[in-house]
Amino acid sequence: MKTSPVTTDDLQRSVLSVPPLCRNEDLTINRDANKVLIRHLEEAGVSTFMYGGNANFYHVSMGEYPYILDFLSSAVSKDSWVIPAVGPDYGKLMDQAKVLAQRDFPTAMVLPQVFPKSPRGVEEGIRRFVDAMGKPAIAYIKIDGYLEPDQVARLVDDKVVCAIKYARVLDDPDHPVDDPYLTELCKLIDSDLIISGIGERPVITHWNDFGLRAFTSGSVCVAPHASAELLKALQAGDLDKARELRKLFIPLEDMRDQYSPLCVLHRAVELANIADTGVLTPLLSEVVEGESKNRLEQVAKALYKLDSELSSVA
Repeated sequence: MKTSPVTTDDLQRSVLSVPPLCRNEDLTINRDANKVLIRHLEEAGVSTFMYGGNANFYHVSMGEYPYILDFLSSAVSKDSWVIPAVGPDYGKLMDQAKVLAQRDFPTAMVLPQVFPKSPRGVEEGIRRFVDAMGKPAIAYIKIDGYLEPDQVARLVDDKVVCAIKYARVLDDPDHPVDDPYLTELCKLIDSDLIISGIGERPVITHWNDFGLRAFTSGSVCVAPHASAELLKALQAGDLDKARELRKLFIPLEDMRDQYSPLCVLHRAVELANIADTGVLTPLLSEVVEGESKNRLEQVAKALYKLDSELSSVA
């Protein structure tokens, strides 16, 4: 596992995958299934693993947190990079900082606290977390009223934050050009430090209009070759190819947006026969059943088939 300090090259060398966490029926970690999913991604050239929302780190207990970290660090290849999530509440942040301080992860991503919180309090909390962990963090901008752009800039300038996952969903998620927050943020900090954090849907606009050069993806777990090729197309300036590859992901992304990005991806990976993702952690439950589950199976298998065909051509 990569343990060296985070650089912009690290952010850009691979799609930042955001996989689900496979569990057994008794909610324990399914080690074999998680390894299958990791190999599936690594074999397609995906080397960055961000375990956050899709892995439901919001509900990971402190009792299992050290075990999960140790498992993930040993499950990936030596050149792969694992980014574990922390928080979102302050108590959990500080407890997890103690665990991470004893391990070699170069950073961790702070999950956004919805309530109760204030921007000034969030900034202070991240600073205290980083002081306790001893390494910079990745900030996750997902909700309004969490951190203002000038606060993010201060955290970057003070080397408290090494990157930002930007995932605010706007009225036009396909073409989020009118985004005053991101516009201001790009004026204050290097756009190379900002990760487009909502998958393939907005990435071309984020790349073209805002200069973002990295992106996260959950659907990469179903179609890793296509997602990796999309990144390569953007890096080569081939926007026509990037747009064609992006189209492949929209049916699955539509279902994720309609029902639940986390729950739908969790089940899609299993329905595509990639890995046995198992049960969802309470307080979550299945959101696609009956006809909607049948439709998800068709969508997931179709995307996986297209990815396999793309892989064989390459």
